[in-house]
Amino acid sequence: MNSRQQQKEQRRQLILQTALDLFIRKGYGETKIADIAKAANMSMGLLFHYFDSKEKLYEALIRIGSEKLKMELNFGTTSPLATFQYIAEDIFQTIRANPFAAKMFVLMENAQHLDTLPADIKEMLVEADKLITKSISLIEEGQRLNEIRDGNPQALAIAFWNSLQGIAQHIALHPEVPCPEAEWIIAILKK
Repeated sequence: MNSRQQQKEQRRQLILQTALDLFIRKGYGETKIADIAKAANMSMGLLFHYFDSKEKLYEALIRIGSEKLKMELNFGTTSPLATFQYIAEDIFQTIRANPFAAKMFVLMENAQHLDTLPADIKEMLVEADKLITKSISLIEEGQRLNEIRDGNPQALAIAFWNSLQGIAQHIALHPEVPCPEAEWIIAILKK
């Protein structure tokens, strides 16, 4: 990648990070494209060179978040509980190392409640619910192996994923707080 391409990519990333900060602090509706341009220290014309509209910028962020949610829950010979342990550790390591990732949790959660989003963006948001659904059979397998506690598998999946979601959101908004240990979240599932 030449220096001009690198500069364009850095500017694009700056716009995405700036917009993400504003969207989670002010909300989608209250954030204006002029606010993003000002916070990124660039003209609106330059910002429009990268993104045609606030909607396209928001859509780009949702696409990034949706791609991250398309994780597979099948790790081959790993036990179901070890799979959940790996997921929790990976998510906590990611949000500790990258504030952008933690903020994406907030954005994705907030986006789920917006009625004004186009249908294609709403479809991308369905991935978050798919993680819970995909987890149910893994929890049932863990229950059969006697490593995951008894209880409704869907309710256990909701407890696990929403715990991760809530922690990521809290850290995104309060980056100075310590991140819990993954084992504490695994205790929700462990027999």
